[in-house]
Formats: sequence, C-alpha cells, structure tokens
Amino acid sequence: MRIPAHSVCTAIRDDIVSGVFERGSRLTEDQLARRYGVSRVPIREALRTLESEGFVVTRRHAGAHVAEPTEQEAADLLDMRALLEPLGAARAAQRRTEAHLKVLRGLVRLGQERARRGQGEDLRSLGGWFHETLAQASGSPALTALLTQLRHKIAWMYAVEQPSQPVEAWAEHGAIVDAVARGDAERARALTALHAERSLSLHRLKRPERGRVRVSQHVVNTASARN
Repeated sequence: MRIPAHSVCTAIRDDIVSGVFERGSRLTEDQLARRYGVSRVPIREALRTLESEGFVVTRRHAGAHVAEPTEQEAADLLDMRALLEPLGAARAAQRRTEAHLKVLRGLVRLGQERARRGQGEDLRSLGGWFHETLAQASGSPALTALLTQLRHKIAWMYAVEQPSQPVEAWAEHGAIVDAVARGDAERARALTALHAERSLSLHRLKRPERGRVRVSQHVVNTASARN
C-alpha cells in the first residue's frame, strides 16, 4: 500500500521540529526512505512541500538540507503570529459555529482544571489544541494553514516555558472564548493580541547543538503512526 506523501511530510516535519534532524543537516532520499519505511517517491514529494514551508532548502550540487533560519527570521515568526492570531480570533467571533464553541469551552474547562493542579505537560497540549481550534473557527482555511505553519516553526525555533501563573493564562483563554461567543470581534482581537504579547517573555531561542547525531535507523510505520 502506498503511503501518502502528506503522512511522510508530517513525520519528517515532526523530526525537524523536535531536533532529530538538526538545522543544516543533509537529508537524502535514501536515508529518509529507510527511516520511514517508504519508497523515494513520497519522500521526494514531502521534501518539496517542506521546502515550500521553509523547513528545507535545496542547495545546488548538494541536495536537500534542513534550513537554518537566522535570529531575525525567528523573531519575525513571533511578529507574524502577533498579527495573525488576533485576526483569526476576530474572524472566529464572526464565523464560529456552535461546534467550535463547544470544543473551545471544553478546552478552557480542562485547561483551568489542569492549571489548578499544576499539570504542566497537559497544559502545553491543551494550549496547542485551543489555538488550533480558534484558528479553525475563523472559517478561513488559508488563515488556519498559515497559523498552523507558524506554530510548527515557532516550536522548531523556540523553547516555550510555562507561564508562572497558568490559572491566569487560562482565564485569558476563557475571556477570548466569551468574546467569540458574543460575536464581539474587536474584543476578541484585543484580548488575543494582549495574550500573544504576554507570552513573548516565555519564548527562548533554541541554540543548535553541532556535532550531535540523533538520527536513528529504525523504521517508522507512517501509515499507522501518522495521520
């Protein structure tokens, strides 16, 4: 059975973001095909997609390599998120469905509960799901795709600390959802902009560790492990 290129693309992107493939490291089709247990065809397609997203660069006579963004490019990612997330929240206030609201409210309840218990790892996942759902509620596939790509790149470039007052952070999430539920686009925009600004201090730029090999040789069944 042919494994879809998008599944392979997700697997390679995850390994780039997590640092399995370090910035600047070479990516050969044979190496990747062995790692993920696929033919070279979906690998080739996945590399083209990842190059269009900025995770991979193709060098003349040298092949594909993991990109090496500059510090300025990394800073630009946070600036772009600060512009696009409030726009997404404003659009969500105008276009959200009851299904979106149900999911958002459920995530806020879980987040507030986990915050009171100090379950930091759960909060990280819940926060990602919250912002992904908020983006989807915008009703704009293009905007949702941009925000998803930004989240991947920010996770690649930055280590993000948990807020010192997680209960307050989740109260901010709750206030955003309240504004979205009321259809108050300007308030949703303003609250999301403030939330993004407050999170800036939690981001620490990752420094590449040179000379460290982390690429294992095991085969990954992307058909079952990746959707």
